[in-house]
Amino acid sequence: MTETPAETPAETAKPGFRSDVTVELVKHSAADSDVLWAARVSTAGEQSLEELQKDPERSKGLINFLMRDRHGSPFEHNSMTFFVSAPIFVFREFMRHRVGWSYNEESGRYRQLQPVFYVPGEARKLVQQGRPGKYEFVEGTPAQHELTGRAMEDAYRQAYEAYEEMLAAGVAREVARSVLPVGLYSSMYATCNARSLMHFLGLRTQHEQAAVPSFPQREIEMVGEQMEAHWAGLMPLTHAAFNANGRVAP
Repeated sequence: MTETPAETPAETAKPGFRSDVTVELVKHSAADSDVLWAARVSTAGEQSLEELQKDPERSKGLINFLMRDRHGSPFEHNSMTFFVSAPIFVFREFMRHRVGWSYNEESGRYRQLQPVFYVPGEARKLVQQGRPGKYEFVEGTPAQHELTGRAMEDAYRQAYEAYEEMLAAGVAREVARSVLPVGLYSSMYATCNARSLMHFLGLRTQHEQAAVPSFPQREIEMVGEQMEAHWAGLMPLTHAAFNANGRVAP
């Protein structure tokens, strides 16, 4: 009888370092017309189905009215699924957004996590000033950037070496992963509708047209910016109305 060989960890991998995030739109059912037929059923009943075949440009005033007066439910009859690659600390902030969102993230219990880690790029402001509620971030010095990159990379290498050592010794992945930092990259699918995405964008991006100021961490804002670009291409009239009405979710 042939024995099945025991599972062993992958060969030692060299750590990689990134400063970006990526967002891919993998699936969607989202168009401005989705807002129109959902809204018009209240007055037209079954005749609202005619909106499925009509040019939504002729009804952009209705979309703006719904946004302005915060009639929000018509913006829920659509769906977008994104594949996101970002540091774990971004996902922990992300998952505070629960209404209208669904998530599935890669699991450190079921696979060996890859050694890809976040190190801020040169454009990332490093120094926080002010008091709670009035923080601002300013540029770091070359010395601060050098220190940040060196300290992070050294810590990441040490953490991943400990992780691999435990895996090689037969320690379960779900235990060994405890040594890994939140700067490790993970990936997830995130599914939402336009209304839930607008709420997310209102809190997690800064914008000159925003009626309510927001102070997001830059890394989650980078995710939000890419999601918004995908959404704007799918629902341009809804996106324009969102901006014109202060970027407040209806």
